[in-house]
Amino acid sequence: MLHRFILPVLLSFFSAPLYSATCPEYLNQPLKKLNSTQTLNICEAYIGKTLLIVNTASHCGFTPQFKQLEKLHQLYKDKGLVVLGFSSNDFDQEAKTDAEIATVCYKNYGVTFDMFAPMVVTGVAATPLFKALAAQSTQPAWNFNKYLLNSEGKVVKYFDSQVKPDSLAILNAIEATLKK
Repeated sequence: MLHRFILPVLLSFFSAPLYSATCPEYLNQPLKKLNSTQTLNICEAYIGKTLLIVNTASHCGFTPQFKQLEKLHQLYKDKGLVVLGFSSNDFDQEAKTDAEIATVCYKNYGVTFDMFAPMVVTGVAATPLFKALAAQSTQPAWNFNKYLLNSEGKVVKYFDSQVKPDSLAILNAIEATLKK
């Protein structure tokens, strides 16, 4: 009789998602997707993948980097790289609505990688994700800062806004991280 209660409990431990044990907490949370009611948990969606996390803005001199980020996404998505864009108005250069941001990303620049609703990426109000990235490297000093994370979710390289997504520095870092 007792086994009827113990067995389901034991099985629940073994059937629990592996990502909860192997993915950092700052990646293991629901994040609202851009211009959507849907959320995405990075751990559930991309466990074991190399991530390129970028803080973005629609009305910035670096906004054309969306095209290069999309090229990276297309070039490496089948090799294990995931590009993730996090819109933010921390530097007063983001569109006012999700719909406007989505138009810039999806229509104007052809972005197909996951984009997230505006969030705070600097200072004490930064989301847990960007607090963790800053603790491992540096907080964004402007829009289009890039964080390359290995398959364990640790920052292996940081690139500021000036470093273009198609630069040799980023391409070499991605290649090296994917090989590990």
